[in-house]
Amino acid sequence: MRAKTVLPAVAMTAVSMVLTLAVVVMWLGTAVPWPVALVVGLGIDGGWLATLAYERRLAAQGDHNRAVTAVGWSFGLIAAGVLVAHALTAEHSAGAWLAVSWLPIAAKALWLVHAMWERTALTPVALDAIRGIQQEARDEAAVARARLRAEAATEETRLTAVTEAGARVARVQAKTAQALAGAWSTLETARAGEETGRALTSVTTRVTPGVTPHWELPVWGPSEPLAARSLESAPALTDEALDVIVDEIRTSETPALSYREMAARFRAAGHAASEVRLRAAWKRIA
Repeated sequence: MRAKTVLPAVAMTAVSMVLTLAVVVMWLGTAVPWPVALVVGLGIDGGWLATLAYERRLAAQGDHNRAVTAVGWSFGLIAAGVLVAHALTAEHSAGAWLAVSWLPIAAKALWLVHAMWERTALTPVALDAIRGIQQEARDEAAVARARLRAEAATEETRLTAVTEAGARVARVQAKTAQALAGAWSTLETARAGEETGRALTSVTTRVTPGVTPHWELPVWGPSEPLAARSLESAPALTDEALDVIVDEIRTSETPALSYREMAARFRAAGHAASEVRLRAAWKRIA
């Protein structure tokens, strides 16, 4: 991974130094002796390379010096300026020389990128831990999405079933209401008929004047008069009396009777009480 950033920087540095030296020798060689031009070129490249080496040493120690960095960029700008000046004064291929004048600045930028990579580089153990954490987070997110989709599908199925059941209940209620309406219509028609009304009132108490109030149905064979039973309801039992009767019936057998058996025997014995009061008495004693 280190070679991916350091090799391009080294290659760009070498090309930039060779190009700078060649340009300085060709450009200044016409005005000064070529050894002098060679020394100038080597001075620019040497200063550039020396500051770069010192910056790399400081980076290896985890340190940084702004003055050294400024000197290094100054040498890079000088090299780029020499290339630009040569391109502007060249009689032939000025565009080509101007196109490569950015190489010293590009080499310096590549070393800056490599330094940033080194400051942010992690060990393989740390990278494996990060990948494991990311994978675990992705797994949890996938499980959560699957759970939500399953819950949504279940809720949709439940709502569909409830809706269909409600629709069936509504259809049954509509049919029942229609049947009841027909029955009530038939009863109303029968009650409103003149002859039917007379027949109904002849066997019931008087409802309209001029109609036979009551007539006895024929009785076949001997009969004995029965004692008239009072239609009035018996007086309601008090809570205390109801508790006593319920407790007696419940404990009449071993083990004690259940509520259903007790209620059945309570009513079979002729006692009368509402279901609410009977359950309340059962709860009080049981």
